[in-house]
Amino acid sequence: MRVRYGKQLLAIVLAGTLTVSLAACNKKVESSADKTDTAVVFDQVKLGEHTDLKANLKFLTHKTDIVDTTFKEYVSEFQKMYPNISIEYEGITNYANDITTRLTTGDWGDICMIPVTVDKNELKNYFVTFGNLDEMSKEYTMLFNYSYDNKVYGLPSMGNTQGIVYNKRIFEEAGVKEIPKTPDEFLDALSKIKEHTDAIPLYTNFAAGWTMTAWDAYIDACATGQADFAHEGRVKGKNPFADRGDQTGPYAVYNLLYEAVSRGLTEEDPTTTDWEGSKARLNRGEIACMALGSWSIAQMKAAAEHGDDVAYMPFPISVNGKQYTSVSPDYNYGINCNSSADNQLAAMLYVKWLIDKSGFEVSQGGIPIKVNAQLPDFLKAFDGVGLLYDLPTPAGEETLGNDVNNESELGVNVSGGLAKAVVEAAINGQPGMKELAAEWDEKWTAAQEKCGITH
Repeated sequence: MRVRYGKQLLAIVLAGTLTVSLAACNKKVESSADKTDTAVVFDQVKLGEHTDLKANLKFLTHKTDIVDTTFKEYVSEFQKMYPNISIEYEGITNYANDITTRLTTGDWGDICMIPVTVDKNELKNYFVTFGNLDEMSKEYTMLFNYSYDNKVYGLPSMGNTQGIVYNKRIFEEAGVKEIPKTPDEFLDALSKIKEHTDAIPLYTNFAAGWTMTAWDAYIDACATGQADFAHEGRVKGKNPFADRGDQTGPYAVYNLLYEAVSRGLTEEDPTTTDWEGSKARLNRGEIACMALGSWSIAQMKAAAEHGDDVAYMPFPISVNGKQYTSVSPDYNYGINCNSSADNQLAAMLYVKWLIDKSGFEVSQGGIPIKVNAQLPDFLKAFDGVGLLYDLPTPAGEETLGNDVNNESELGVNVSGGLAKAVVEAAINGQPGMKELAAEWDEKWTAAQEKCGITH
C-alpha cells in the first residue's frame, strides 16, 4: 500500500543513506550577509532586514494551477524588498505521492509543502525548526501537526474549514431554501436537484483519487463536535467507525456518500470523472456540489464566468442541534535543513512574507493562521457554526495516529481508500455500509492492539 511504502522508504533512508546529511541538520544557520552566530528562528526574523542577502531558492508546491501566475507575482513583490533572492517554483501534479520519494532522494530544493508521511519524530531529519512552540503559539495557530518536542518544523500555508462547495443558483432553482444541516436534509436536497434541474447533484471526483480524501476530513470534529475526537475518539477509541444511530460520527459521513451513490444522486460513471473539468462545470451549474475543503472555493470561482454562484456550506451533520467544523492546517511550509545557511535564512524570510504579507490564504479559499484572525466573507454560512481547532497530541503519543493508520492499512487522510470503497460498494450494492464499517473497525482494532492500545 502506498502509505506503508512511503513510511518504509523514509525509515530505510533515515537508517543509512542520509546519515551525513542528518548530521548537517544540526548545524547553526548563519548568513554571509551578517554572520550571525545563532540559529535563525521565525519570530526573530523581521521583514526589511538582511536586504543584501543573496540566495537562489527552489520551492516545491502542490499548487500547480498558480505557479505561472500568482506565485510569479509573489516573487516579483518579494524581490522589491529582497532583489538578490531568486525563487524558482516547481509544481508537482501528483504531489502527495511524489514528494515522499523526493524527500528520500534529497532532491527537493529549499522549501516544500511537508507531506503527511513524515512522522513527527522524523521532522528534524528533514526540516529546520521555525522556533519554540509555546512562543510561536502566541502569534500563530494550527502549529501542532508538524511540531515535536516543543519545536515547530512546519508552518501552515493557511487554515481550511471543512464543508461542501456548491452552486447556490442550482440549489435555489431546485427549491432548496435552507442550507441542509443533517444527512437526511442533504440527501433530500440532492433528490430535489435531480428532480428539478439538469445538474449532477453530487460529483464525487472519484477518478482523481486524491479528492476522495476530503471525506476523511469530516469524520472527526465536523461529525462529532469534539475537538479531540481525532486522537481520543478515533485513534484510541473503540470501534470508531460503528453506526451511532443518530446521524453523527464517522459512520454518518461515509453513509451519506453511500446513500448518495446508491440512490443515483451522483455522476453516472465515477470512473470517468474529470477533476480539472469539474471546476468549470460547478461554476456553470452543471454540477450542484462537491465535498471539498474551503481551499476549493477560489478555484471554482475562477473556473468560468459564474463565480458569484459559487458558495460554501458547513458539512451537513448536527450534534445536538448544532453544526461544527474543524479548522485545520492546509499543507505546511518546510525548509530544508540541508540547504546552505544563506538559503535557509532567505527561505525563512520568504515564508514570513507569504504568511504575513501575501494574502495567499484568503485568495485561495483559506483563513489566516494568525491568532484571532477573522473568517473571510466567503464563509458567511459558518456564522454560528462551532469552529474547532486541532489540539496538541499528548506527549509520548505524537506518532500514535500514524502508527495505527499505517498498521490498519486504511489510509485515513492519506489515500482516500475508505471513500473509494464506499463508492464501489454502493455501485455494486454490496457490501452494505454496516458491513464496511465492521470491516474497518476490525482492522483498526487489530492495529490499535499492535500499537499497545487496549479497551
